[in-house]
Amino acid sequence: MSQDHKPGEVTLERDGNIAIITVENESKMNSYTPDMMRQLAQRLTTFDEDDSLWVAVFRSAGKNTTAGLDLPKFFGPGADADIDPTLVDPFALGRRATKPIVAVVQGITLTVGIEMMLAADIVVAADTAQFQQLEVARGLAPLGGAHFRYLTRTGWGNSMYHLLRADKFDAQRALDLGFVQEVVPFGQHIERGIELAREICANAPLGVRATKASALKYLEQGESAAIAAIDDVKGAVFDSHDFQEGIQSFVERRQAYFQGK
Repeated sequence: MSQDHKPGEVTLERDGNIAIITVENESKMNSYTPDMMRQLAQRLTTFDEDDSLWVAVFRSAGKNTTAGLDLPKFFGPGADADIDPTLVDPFALGRRATKPIVAVVQGITLTVGIEMMLAADIVVAADTAQFQQLEVARGLAPLGGAHFRYLTRTGWGNSMYHLLRADKFDAQRALDLGFVQEVVPFGQHIERGIELAREICANAPLGVRATKASALKYLEQGESAAIAAIDDVKGAVFDSHDFQEGIQSFVERRQAYFQGK
């Protein structure tokens, strides 16, 4: 099979406590096939269920993030796009990863590429990134979370401004909207994502997960639910070895060495 016709794939590499999940389908601008989407769900599930992995970096190979879905393979005759609902959902519409995910984007970043980066927790964009949520220009509507995550990130007016026009916007605009947290020169974007993952890994993983869980509790159920969940957060962290290590390192004026237990 020639390189041009090699099927797309999603890989997972380990760098200490970091999982680096990479989408590879460069000959088709990293367009997703149903099989690639299933692979991504499997890789995210492996990350979420492995106690030795604390943070994931989600990236795409080459110059572009993705041109979106390979539409005929998702919506054409005989298409099979089903994903096992017990796996982590790349769009965080079903099962959501309990650990932090840092998304890294560059170049063309269309439709599902935006929706999956907004499903992550932190986004680093290369200065080459160009975004477009163009479903309405294709006779569709956003199905992967853009219809509400644009609102939670940037408000009604900005959301409708981009969703209804299906326009292109650049990395600086994405930064201004709050869609991405950093813009760095192309070529430095992947390493910057890994650097952020390392910074997170320097902290107590149980505390990190509890922080994400309680923030999601507020987002999904509101302030009262988030307040009610404080006791759960206490239970998750106060009885842990890492909590004791954090206190001891403070007393001894040294770096803490956390174990995730």
